[in-house]
Amino acid sequence: MSSDATVFVVDDDPAVRTSLADLMTSIGIPVECYPSAQEFLDAFDPSRGGCLVADVRMPGISGIELQERLCSLGADIAVILLTGHGDVPMAVQALKRGAIDFLEKPCRPQVLLDRIQHALQVDAKRRTARVEEDEVARRLSTLTQRERRVVEMIASGMTTKAIAAEFQVSTQAVDAHRSRAMKKLNVNTVPTLAVLVADAVKRQSSPAASPQKLRSDG
Repeated sequence: MSSDATVFVVDDDPAVRTSLADLMTSIGIPVECYPSAQEFLDAFDPSRGGCLVADVRMPGISGIELQERLCSLGADIAVILLTGHGDVPMAVQALKRGAIDFLEKPCRPQVLLDRIQHALQVDAKRRTARVEEDEVARRLSTLTQRERRVVEMIASGMTTKAIAAEFQVSTQAVDAHRSRAMKKLNVNTVPTLAVLVADAVKRQSSPAASPQKLRSDG
């Protein structure tokens, strides 16, 4: 967990904000409090690590709507929602959208602390994975179109002979493309190459993914 990970508290009740701020401060976790979802959104910086603890029922933008807006922005900050009104369908909806927890007020301090610690760990892991994914995407962008197509075919299970037939080239030419691609991607074995490329293709085919630009063979 990053030492500068911050707990962002969004609640229209000043007493709740003060209580949660004191709780976080007591164990040395940085905390920022906002009286409304809009004020949090105005200050939101997706590059900052941490987790969001938001009340469900607030004037204006509710905690559920805040989670929806963050999802629409592609932000994957860990979210804990608090409510004073038990609502199972609402909880299920929030959890399906990726909320870490949906807790009913009043929540025992130790329980909340445990869930916040867990949320901060989840956020740290997500950010580490995002950095690794970005690095893979950067390396993939250095491949030529032919190299990219060859490694995608390898990842799909095609043999060198079948790939050579597809492109109407020799198997040696396919091996050369594969070798150059592996060097650019910094992988040493074909199985590792196949897993890396298959995962990248899966991510890029998701709705949130943007098309990867490739250089031409020239």
